[in-house]
Amino acid sequence: MNKYNPPRMNPSSLRSRFATRFLRSLSKINAKKPTASSSSPTEIFRRYRRIKVAADKSMAYSVRSRRTWSRAMLWKLRTRPCCRRSVKTSTIVRKTRHEKQNKNTTTTTGEDGVVFGVEADELRELVPGGEAMDLYNLLDETAHYIKCLTTQVQVMKKIADFYSP
Repeated sequence: MNKYNPPRMNPSSLRSRFATRFLRSLSKINAKKPTASSSSPTEIFRRYRRIKVAADKSMAYSVRSRRTWSRAMLWKLRTRPCCRRSVKTSTIVRKTRHEKQNKNTTTTTGEDGVVFGVEADELRELVPGGEAMDLYNLLDETAHYIKCLTTQVQVMKKIADFYSP
């Protein structure tokens, strides 16, 4: 009796923790009844946002609070306005390109003489919580964040492949 047993994932691995949490979140999203037509652009966008938030939250919880980027992402998700009803209730301040270019940038010289400045500032904007990090911690957090995003994409791709005809 040789039955095919699929390989089991290590329950303590990042991929396993993320997949479990993300699938649980997807089932909750799928259980909710859409208020409008499920094919309307507004409803499609709402479902897209719910899935994105579920993926981000699942990844941050899977990493737990060991990383600065996961703590920053969880804080951002907890403090975000749930229902944006009007522009008056949620004011979003965004910097223009002109303001970003005129910002005073500090430069850091590495051991090999390479100067980091604008690139580090751009990286700080991409990594959650990166605004308050020094260059060494920023690079460490960025490497871990990229690893987690890669894992997230791989799991989501496997889920999509499993459910596609």
